[in-house]
This record gives sequence, C-alpha cells and structure tokens, in this order.
Amino acid sequence: MGQEAAPLTRHLRVLQNGGHTVLEFRGEIDILAAAEIGPQLDAATGQPGCRVVVDLRGVEFFDCSGLRLLHRARGRVREHGGQLSLVCTHPLTLRILRVTGLNRLLPPLPTLEAALGGPGAPSGSS
Repeated sequence: MGQEAAPLTRHLRVLQNGGHTVLEFRGEIDILAAAEIGPQLDAATGQPGCRVVVDLRGVEFFDCSGLRLLHRARGRVREHGGQLSLVCTHPLTLRILRVTGLNRLLPPLPTLEAALGGPGAPSGSS
C-alpha cells in the first residue's frame, strides 16, 4: 500500500492509501484547529463514493469542535454514498465519543489497517 503524504497544517496531514483518503489529526483539536482542518475534511468528504479514514491516534486533546468535525464528516460521506472510518486509541477521546454517543454512529477502530479495509470493518455509513 503506497502512501503519499501532504502535510497541510500542524494539526492535519493527509495521505492517500489504497484508495482511501486518510486524514491524520494531530495535537490539540480545539476551535482553532477545527478551523484549519475543516476545509480539507470537507474536500475529502465531498466526493461521490469517497472512502475516508479519520485517524485520531496523534491527538492529545479533543473537544466539542472535534466532535462537530466528525459529525459533519459523517453526514457528508453519507450524502455522497461514501465510507467513513475512525481510528482512535486515546482513552479520553474514546470516553468523549462514548459519552456523546458518537461511537455508535462512527465506531472507533484500534488500527489504521483495520480502517483501510479489514473485511467487515464498520464504516459509519449506515
């Protein structure tokens, strides 16, 4: 699987991997970071049949701005008949996803490999 990286901001790196667009969120995802990430996330989720992975493993802090980004991305992917997967292992971020119920709409996966195509991997598109 080839990866092509495009470092865009200090909070986001975008890779192409096996037909998926992988958005690696990094650092503190707050309102300022969301403003930087939003346009790239919209571009990735606005294509018909898009296959997008949001990777939160590099996130140190995640607030409601990050939740809004994920919820918006899920809605856009569904509108365009695409697929969205989430990778997350940080206990506090997982807790936020669980408390808000977003984990039921977008089940977090433990590895990028699982998100990139493990058969039967959840997609957040249902």
